[in-house]
Amino acid sequence: MHVLRRILIRIGVVLFLLALLLGGFFLYLFRIYIPSDLARKSFPQTEGQIQLPELSQAVDIYRDRMGVPHLYAATLDDLFFAQGYVHAQDRFWQMDLWRHIGSGRLSEMFGAAQVQTDAFLRTLGWRQLAEQEYELLSAESKAILNAYSEGVNAYLRDHQGAALSLEYAILGVVNRDYVVEPWTPIHSLTWAKVMAWDLGGNLAAEIERAILLGSLPSEKVAELYPPYPEDHPSIVPAGGEADLETQSRSSNIESALPQSATVTQALRSSLKNLRSLQAWLGENGDAIGSNSWVVAGSRTVTGKPLLANDPHLGIQMPSIWYQIALHCHPKSAACPLEVAGFSFAGVPGVIIGHNERIAWGFTNVNPDVIDLYIERVNPENPNQYEVNGRWAEFETRQEVIRVSGGEPVTITVRLSRHGPIISDTYEPLMDKADPKDKATKPFRERAGINLPESYAIAMRWTALEPAPVFEAIWGFNKANNWVEFRRAAQAFAVPAQNLLYADVDGNIAYQMPGRIPIRAKGDGRLPVPGWTDEYEWVGYIPFEELPYALNPPQGYIVTANNRVPSADYPYLITSDWDYGFRARRIVELIESAPEKIDLTYMQKMQGDSYDPSSTFTLPILLQLPLEDTKQRAARQLLENWDGQATADSAAAALYAAFWKHLLILTFRDDLPEDHPPSGGDRYFEVMRNLISQPDNSWWDDQTTPNQREGRDLIFQRAFAKAVAELQKTLGEDPKRWRWGDLHTATFRNLAFGQSGIAPLEALFNRGPFPTGGGNSIVNNTGWDTSLGYSVLWLPSMRMIVDLSDFNNSLAVHTTGQSGHAFHPHYIDLAERWSKLQYYPMWWGESTVLENLEGHLRLLP
Repeated sequence: MHVLRRILIRIGVVLFLLALLLGGFFLYLFRIYIPSDLARKSFPQTEGQIQLPELSQAVDIYRDRMGVPHLYAATLDDLFFAQGYVHAQDRFWQMDLWRHIGSGRLSEMFGAAQVQTDAFLRTLGWRQLAEQEYELLSAESKAILNAYSEGVNAYLRDHQGAALSLEYAILGVVNRDYVVEPWTPIHSLTWAKVMAWDLGGNLAAEIERAILLGSLPSEKVAELYPPYPEDHPSIVPAGGEADLETQSRSSNIESALPQSATVTQALRSSLKNLRSLQAWLGENGDAIGSNSWVVAGSRTVTGKPLLANDPHLGIQMPSIWYQIALHCHPKSAACPLEVAGFSFAGVPGVIIGHNERIAWGFTNVNPDVIDLYIERVNPENPNQYEVNGRWAEFETRQEVIRVSGGEPVTITVRLSRHGPIISDTYEPLMDKADPKDKATKPFRERAGINLPESYAIAMRWTALEPAPVFEAIWGFNKANNWVEFRRAAQAFAVPAQNLLYADVDGNIAYQMPGRIPIRAKGDGRLPVPGWTDEYEWVGYIPFEELPYALNPPQGYIVTANNRVPSADYPYLITSDWDYGFRARRIVELIESAPEKIDLTYMQKMQGDSYDPSSTFTLPILLQLPLEDTKQRAARQLLENWDGQATADSAAAALYAAFWKHLLILTFRDDLPEDHPPSGGDRYFEVMRNLISQPDNSWWDDQTTPNQREGRDLIFQRAFAKAVAELQKTLGEDPKRWRWGDLHTATFRNLAFGQSGIAPLEALFNRGPFPTGGGNSIVNNTGWDTSLGYSVLWLPSMRMIVDLSDFNNSLAVHTTGQSGHAFHPHYIDLAERWSKLQYYPMWWGESTVLENLEGHLRLLP
């Protein structure tokens, strides 16, 4: 037996080593052979000359050391043609993927697994809307979109398959029939709808509140959605007392539909499919936001404004942003453009940046522009729904979803007077059980509201009404002053953004644009009856009455998704503001600046990692008795901690673990199974309110019926769990713990980056990168306490514009300019980004030439 055992052990060792060798061999093939033979085929030409008959004159494309292209052309048509060409050179796979998302055609690329997602997207009808919006555009805007599309197609004409991008070689293995189609202006416009969905409203919160009312009393749900704190700043403050009626609508949560007689079982898979597009668009949780602030010349070293912007979006590979500069050369009345900044691959122009006169930045308003209407359907005729006591016919249209490797799927889209019926295709609202999860009940049984015998749920959303939003982007690019910029903002219907402005004359300003509905009744926080006119939209807030500011007396404007107007503003914009912790910190940093503000101080502000939740939790934790000596030793890390959650901080690691366990122990036992506490700004405010109530029932652990816990005991348990977790994961010595060892950023390819096939993921994914910051911190590298410490959303780029000299401006984005795996500019910016470092936004032609990496000339 011993001899046999030794033989078997030796055989096992040999097989194990063979497996390692084979695994290493295949990994070698994927990481070495494929890049050298395939990936490099997609690397674009950046030197020499290319003849393109569509051009009227030559275009010079200078790429600087960061891989940023600076385009010089004599006509607008040639300039935007070249932008389309360059976008396709570096990012066409990303562009192709985005247009399939926007049109609801993912199944054509990836097969039957995407049919449900496509069905929902087709229900929304983004492509049809884009076609309508194209017809609303001016002749000039149409010409720009057409020239851009011609540039993309000129590149596609000479590049197919792996020569376009390595991803096409992988896709070709499973989908040999896939053919890249020509680019059209409609593809550019559908991307605006994708971003509007990502940034445009509170649909998730609206459904979540309805679900929570099914398992919690309304006063408890209200505690989870507290009103905006009056000690935090508004973007456009006003004098006077806060309007009590306005405040009350943020503190009481009552359904317009009758409460269920019995509290029903909570939704088991609640929001599993609520954010059905997150796999493709990245996270869009309630803690996601953006920062932007502008400081007037009265507060700066140069005497001119400084403007900073860092939009926070879901982590992805490649970066959502593509940096570019567009120059008419020479400038003329027919070609007046000089602009630089950050674009979306697939869309002409610059989204955020500056021209030779002005600079601008965006943060999300997150207005409540989506309402769910419960339509009462005729039980005897499902094609009819009730309107004021009479039956009306649903509008319908057929959508055919082509499926790679399968048969086409036909769906019927129904539309009521309020919009598309999303309960037919949006799984969290379907009136049936989830076939993949037998424990999940239909929405009727999960929601805390009574529903008609036969019902459907319609969605009204401002983005489903055609609007020429591209006119606003083009208007920003060519604006010379505040009046022209504000005029362009009138076209920015959706997604409503906080528009921050500065110019070389020293002006600073703010404008909130967008279509914000005025409701006859209700506040949009819960689904409402659709069979009467009681909850109809009766109009939109007039543009002239939307909040704005010009040269405010304090000498700065701060936007961080916080409340825009003061509490006495007469219109409802939303009840779901970010709770203003980042905004408050930014204001503090501006007000406490030791001297005039310069670029170095602006960089310090963008990288500030102060965790504001520590101000109200640590005073409690530090005074509690701890019996365990290891816990007491670990707690010493927090005694002199400055609250900065930097990547190298041991205290920050311990505090994050404590915060995670504190939320779990406080709320997990009270909430539905699939509604765990996620952390972020809302839970900051919830906990800030709760911490002064040590005997509140939230502290009591429902799993220990014979014991009633209070705040202090939950704090002690949470800290004990935090110490035990870090001892297990980071080692016994607390001084060697590092927040960046837990809190890492891994940039994953949206299509193949989470395939579960390690060699395939290794081709495209990059990371992990140790990262500082955290939720509701100025350096807002978001994580979800229910999922772990990994970065889910982040400052997708950082930009600081110096209005005294644009050549001094600074920027960085997350990955690199190139979307081609293994290209030198594929991941060259990630380490710089994670370490809060920047590079210059070279502006003048001479500075570009001094930092030249490549010069490509496009000739007619």
